[in-house]
Amino acid sequence: MKALIVVESCFGNTEQVARAIEAGLRLRGADVSLVQAAEAGNVTEVDLLLIGSPTHSMGLPKQATRAQASRQGGNPQNMGVAEWLGTFEPEQGQRVALFATVVGGIFSGSASKTIEKRLRRSPAVVIAREDFRVLGMPGPLADGELERAQRWGESLL
Repeated sequence: MKALIVVESCFGNTEQVARAIEAGLRLRGADVSLVQAAEAGNVTEVDLLLIGSPTHSMGLPKQATRAQASRQGGNPQNMGVAEWLGTFEPEQGQRVALFATVVGGIFSGSASKTIEKRLRRSPAVVIAREDFRVLGMPGPLADGELERAQRWGESLL
């Protein structure tokens, strides 16, 4: 099983989650690669694609929210998941799992839900979606979230 994780992270929290998911997939025998969304290019020949992003302003990060993250001490890339999705051409039946970091609360939104909506008209098949909680925009992750992310990664295979 070959898996690829495409991730965007501004403060490192979403990347930590991605690495925990990667560890879970490896425990189940997957050959896993992790790449930043800014460097992902076109994705082909993977059995499972995972896409992860922080949640900004109830959805995917944009230039304005990345600038805000930078002012708060983050290190965002110029291009992230939102822009990469604009170039992504999934193969018919491409299995995709989505994850995001969220602050939580009823009005916080979810980047994974936004990604799912954007993929609805594509030939990709979303097999799972999960959100992981951070304690404020810069983090840290809530207690137990890395362990939960690893278990979620294991459950995908």
